[in-house]
Amino acid sequence: MNNSTIKHIFFDLDNTLWDFEKNSREALLHLFNEHHIKTHCKTEFEDFIEIYETVNHELWNLYNLHQITKGELRYQRFYKSFLHFNYNNLQLAHVWADQYIKISPYKTHLIDGAMDVLLYLKDKYQLHIITNGFKEVQYTKLNYSKLAPFFEHVIISEEYGYNKPDIKIFDIAKVLTSSKINECVMIGDNYDTDILGALNANWKAIYLSNQHKTNEDKNYFQIDKLIKLRDYF
Repeated sequence: MNNSTIKHIFFDLDNTLWDFEKNSREALLHLFNEHHIKTHCKTEFEDFIEIYETVNHELWNLYNLHQITKGELRYQRFYKSFLHFNYNNLQLAHVWADQYIKISPYKTHLIDGAMDVLLYLKDKYQLHIITNGFKEVQYTKLNYSKLAPFFEHVIISEEYGYNKPDIKIFDIAKVLTSSKINECVMIGDNYDTDILGALNANWKAIYLSNQHKTNEDKNYFQIDKLIKLRDYF
């Protein structure tokens, strides 16, 4: 990648820098045990979490497309998971929605290489966050995991009314950072939101995934580990 014009590097947060899967699983294990889900759902945690993560992924896709609300996402991911195991408890799903938001953002596991890469980049580029996550938890994640000092702007889609991949959130980011299109690159783990959104905005984009994705766009690149960003910058 010709990075001679790059001045602004935008990162996604969840599963790009902050280890959403590991942090989420720790929070959910706490709730699973506290509320005796093994007994109610007649299942082990690993089986439960496999269903939950599938349900959660599907609901996040709907949320990013504005097909469900934030409130619906927050409780339905638990309610639908309970229902899969024939446990119909809407009240507990709402309890979990509240407790999960209180527990998970204080977890501090990062994606491998995150801190090393940020230390490497911080003096060379202006670093920013663009995230579709909920505003009441994203700042907590950044602060407790000690990521916050690295970023000049934290752009949370919810605060502006446009979710990635909507091109408008990338245009807003460009205005907020006083940057130009050829100065921007987006790094993220979600191909549909982070990568296609950035490419549609004519930004460069780096896809963080170990599952190869072919894209002929000259602005598209892929890495399987964060530390490999050092090869590009």
